[in-house]
Amino acid sequence: MASTVSDEKLTRFENKVQFDHAANIQYTSGTTGFPKGVTLSHHNLINNGYFIAERLNYTEKDRVCIPVPFYHCFGMVIGNLACTTHGACMVVPDESFNPVTTLEAVQKEKCTSLYGVPTMFITELQLPNFGEYDLSSLRTGVMAGSPCPVEIMKQVQSKMYMKEVSICYGMTETSPVSTQTIIGTPLEKQVSTVGTIQDHLEIKIIDPDTGEIVERGESGEVCTRGYSVMLKYWNNPKETGEVIDEGRWMHTGDLGIMDEEGYITISGRIKDVIIRGGENISPREIEEFLHTCPVIEDVHVIGVPSEKFGEEIMAWVKIKSDEIANSDDLVRFCKDQIAHYKIPKYWKFVNSFPITVTGKIRKVEMKQISVKELGLETLLKVKTS
Repeated sequence: MASTVSDEKLTRFENKVQFDHAANIQYTSGTTGFPKGVTLSHHNLINNGYFIAERLNYTEKDRVCIPVPFYHCFGMVIGNLACTTHGACMVVPDESFNPVTTLEAVQKEKCTSLYGVPTMFITELQLPNFGEYDLSSLRTGVMAGSPCPVEIMKQVQSKMYMKEVSICYGMTETSPVSTQTIIGTPLEKQVSTVGTIQDHLEIKIIDPDTGEIVERGESGEVCTRGYSVMLKYWNNPKETGEVIDEGRWMHTGDLGIMDEEGYITISGRIKDVIIRGGENISPREIEEFLHTCPVIEDVHVIGVPSEKFGEEIMAWVKIKSDEIANSDDLVRFCKDQIAHYKIPKYWKFVNSFPITVTGKIRKVEMKQISVKELGLETLLKVKTS
């Protein structure tokens, strides 16, 4: 619609824009399962992109292959803005992720940096003809979106020549990067942590129950404060107040541990969110949809370990006593109604669910049972950053 706005009007509005004004509303699914509009400012976004690129040592000589979507903070900030602030070239290999066209682009364009969530790197490494691609131009890149198995990180460094690959951790609400590994970090720290706090930001790790800061080496909730914290959830002061406290600390809902040197490891999540291949998926959103199925009496969704995606979706389903259904029926019900990556891979049909003495569903126990029944115990032992 650019042709409908005159240059004069555009200039008039540009002159009114301030750095703290909202620049972007990025929708995300939180603990409630309902989309929330993360409202980010020019100040949030441009600074985060700049400091990410600083840690990657970007210059105008870098050529960055960006196979991640631009509608996520990954592509938008770590991709577009990190490159723009340092004059680096952006290489877009395809309309959506394709491991073949991604590696072809790296080879043809002599890319020095490659982005992706762990699933993307795993898929690229598993290509039958992987060894035929010349990836020797690569030196760095970013792996983010979900925890990366240490062994995969080592393969990326060795087989893809990305000795200076960086892990980024954060969330949409923090623009998105809060911690990042620094080039030159010892190998063990590089592959098993999410690095140290980003420049000009603060992190504290607290006891979720008391709010008090825990000792180094102890697990607690990761909280972030500084320029990167969102302005608010759009038109949602209640939800905003639940995650940003009076001190402007953003409560991430993630459990982390900080060592004596300031390196952080993400050890779990308070929030009931499944991260599948870099996509944050709300179990409640899937549960609410499945509750619209006429044959389902009750359903609860959990995440179980996956070698390829980090986590896969599993649904425990109780079918109405007068109905009959199998997993194929339920997959057909989901198809074209919810995003393909939100359709459960595993289905368990039950007559009841594990509950606490107060009647609350025990998803922890559900996961334990599922992992054992599916034979996924070994995946729980895989070290991730």
